[in-house]
Amino acid sequence: MHTDSYPLLDKLITTKDLKRLSPAKLSSLAGEIRRFLIHSLSDTGGHLASNLGVVELTVALHTVLNSPTDKIVWDVGHQSYVHKILTGRKDLFHVLRQLDGLSGFPKICESEHDAFGTGHSSTSISAALGLATARDLLGSKEKVVAVIGDGSMTGGLAYEGLNNAGRANTDLLVVLNDNQMSICRNVGAISRHLNQIRTTSRYLDTKQDVHQILDKLPVVGSSIAKGLEATKSVVRRAVTHGVLFEEMGFRYFGPVDGHDIPTLLKVLRNVKNIQGPVLLHVITKKGKGYNRAERSPTNFHGVGTFNIDTGEPINHTKTQSYTDVFSKHLCKCAASDKRIVAISAAMSDGTGLDRFQKRFPKRFFDVGIAEGHAVTFAAGLAQGGMRPVVALYSSFMQRAYDQVIHDVATQNLPVIFALDRAGIVGEDGETHQGLYDLAYLSHIPGMTILAPSNGQELSVMLDFAFTLNGPVAIRYPRAPAAQAAISSPVIYGESQTIETGKDIAIVSVGAMGDISMQVLEILKENGLTPSLYNARFVKPLDINLMKKLSKYTYVFTVEDATHVGGYGERLQVAIANLPKKPHKKRTRVHVCAFPDTFIKAGTRNALLERYGLDAKSLSTKILTLLKKENVK
Repeated sequence: MHTDSYPLLDKLITTKDLKRLSPAKLSSLAGEIRRFLIHSLSDTGGHLASNLGVVELTVALHTVLNSPTDKIVWDVGHQSYVHKILTGRKDLFHVLRQLDGLSGFPKICESEHDAFGTGHSSTSISAALGLATARDLLGSKEKVVAVIGDGSMTGGLAYEGLNNAGRANTDLLVVLNDNQMSICRNVGAISRHLNQIRTTSRYLDTKQDVHQILDKLPVVGSSIAKGLEATKSVVRRAVTHGVLFEEMGFRYFGPVDGHDIPTLLKVLRNVKNIQGPVLLHVITKKGKGYNRAERSPTNFHGVGTFNIDTGEPINHTKTQSYTDVFSKHLCKCAASDKRIVAISAAMSDGTGLDRFQKRFPKRFFDVGIAEGHAVTFAAGLAQGGMRPVVALYSSFMQRAYDQVIHDVATQNLPVIFALDRAGIVGEDGETHQGLYDLAYLSHIPGMTILAPSNGQELSVMLDFAFTLNGPVAIRYPRAPAAQAAISSPVIYGESQTIETGKDIAIVSVGAMGDISMQVLEILKENGLTPSLYNARFVKPLDINLMKKLSKYTYVFTVEDATHVGGYGERLQVAIANLPKKPHKKRTRVHVCAFPDTFIKAGTRNALLERYGLDAKSLSTKILTLLKKENVK
C-alpha cells in the first residue's frame, strides 16, 4: 500500500469543512485528492480517468451545496469517487470494489450523501427531476443537481428527461461534464454540437452582454416583451450555432473551465438560485493530472492494479479472453461475407469490435450510448439484406429489451447479439452483473440462445449463428477462454455429452464448464460415476437430453445466471412434464445458480465461492445430498 502525506485531505471530516477553505486551499486539496486517487487505485483498480477529470468540479459542488440536504445525482456513477472521498469514505478505499467493501458506484444504502443509485448512463436527469418534483410537492427547499457526461448525452433517456424538465419548469441544475470522451470517443450529432459550442470562445461573454443589454430596455406591454424575447432568440442562435438546450426550456451557461476552482465557485453560486431548469456546461479533461491517463483515457477508464511510474498493469495475464476469441473470429467471418456488419454502443474496445472497426471501417457503426437504437438499427440492416452483429455487455442489453422483442423477434430478423460480460462480472457490482440475460431472453418466441463453454466453441457457435434466419444471442463471460477442443459439431438444439455415467447427471451451462469438470473429478474420487453434459443451447431445450436425464433420480444444473427464469428452472419444468413411467422415481432437478437477489461487488472467484458455485462447494452439496438420501 502506498503511503503519502495529505495535510488538507486528512483533516477533512465533513463537507462543511470545505466551506472554511479559501479557493487557493481548495485547489491544493484537489491536488491531494488526485494524488490519493492515483495511489489508491494503483493498489485496488477501479475507474481512474473519469474520476481524475472531475476532482475540481466535485470539490466546487460540495463547497457550494449542502449535502446531504442538497441532492447530487451522478450519471453512470463511476466518476463518484471524489464525492465519496469528500463525504467520509476515504478510509474505505483500500476495499474499493471488493467483496463487502466500498462500491464503485453511488448506493443509497451506503451513504445518505448518495442521493440516487446509478450504474448505467443517461439516467441522472430523469432521476433528479423526480427528486426535484418530490421536493416541490412536499414543500421543501433543497437544491437538486444532476451531473451528466457528454457521452451520456448520446443516450435517448437523457433527452426524455431534458424535455420533461424543460416543460415542467422545476428548479433543477444539470451540470454537463464535457470531457469529449465517454469510454470510447463520442460520436454523432450531439458530439458535433458540443464541439461547436466549445470552439465558440466568446459565447458566454456575448450571451451575458445580450441579456444585460436587452433586459435593461424599457418594456411597454406584452407584445413588446414577446418581441424582445424573439430578438434574444435570434441573437443567441447567431452566437451559438443553435442553442439546443435553451430550445428545450433550459437556461444555458458555459462553457466553463472545469479545473478552475475560483471560476467554478463563482458560477455555481450564481446559477444555483436561478429559478427553473438550468444547464451549466463544464469542460474537463479525462485523466487530468496523470499524464499516462491524459494521453490514453480509454486504457485508464477502468484499471486493475498498475505501476504508477510506468502505467503498466501488475500481475496481468495475457491469456486469450472470450472477447478476444469473438473479435478475431468475427473479422474472419466478415472477410468472407461482405454482408456482415458490426454495431457498438460506445463500447468498441470493451467488446473487441475495435479490431473489426480497423479492418472494416465502412461496415462498423458506433451509435453512442444508445442500446435501443442499436438494436432497431440492426433490425433495419437485417431487413435490408445485411447480417448485423450487435456486441453489448449483457447488463447493457437490458436497456433494449423492447426493441429486441418488437423490432427483431416479432419479425424473425437474423440479428446476432454477442453478449459480453455475461454471468458474474465482479467488481462493478449489482448494476453490471450479467445474470439476467437467460431469464429475459428465454421467453421471447423465436430467440435462439447459445452459451459456449470454451473459446473454440464460441468460434464454432458464431459460424453456426450466421447460418440461422432468426435472432440469436451468444453469451460469454468476462474471463479467460477455456482451451478445450470441440469434440462434436454444433447442431441446432443439441447438447454435448462430455462423459456418461450411471449415478447422477450434471448439466453445465456455458462458462461453468471448467468448474463442472472439476466437480466431475471430485465426485469420481469419492466413488461416484456421474454423467456430464454441456448444454450448449439454453434455448431451445434439448428434447433428447431431457429424455436421457429422465432416467436419473438426481440431476444438477450449473449456470452463472439467476436461478429465477434461468436454464435450470426451465429444465425442471420440462422434465416434470415428461410422461412418468410406472414404478419409476421422479427425476429431481437441482438448480445450482445465483439466488433471487442482487449480487454485490467482488471478484468472480470470490462471488462463486460465496454463493456455492465453485467446484468445492458444488461437490460438497452433491455429496451431502446423496449421503442424506442414502445413495451409494
